[in-house]
Amino acid sequence: MILMRQEIGEVLRDFRQQKGQTLRQVAGKASVALGYLSEVERGQKEVSSEILAAVAEALEVPMSHVMRRVGDRLAVLEGIENAFPDVVPDELVAEVEPQLSVR
Repeated sequence: MILMRQEIGEVLRDFRQQKGQTLRQVAGKASVALGYLSEVERGQKEVSSEILAAVAEALEVPMSHVMRRVGDRLAVLEGIENAFPDVVPDELVAEVEPQLSVR
């Protein structure tokens, strides 16, 4: 089963790591509890739109980029990435496909 919270968590973690920031730094900037943000990144907790917006702002990433990346990951997991070949980057397909056998 594909869970949106897991994909959101993966995307947030990817952006955070790309920015070279720690969980503590992002949680502080977003005014979110460190433990809660950790659970969100691991896909264990749902995130409200308000907190998602605060985390995106802390990461200096537009919310549209976060949601686009989540949508791209979902397309790969649903097996429809080939339906929109110009939309989903090949490197994302390569990154997400190994997870298909795990879920």
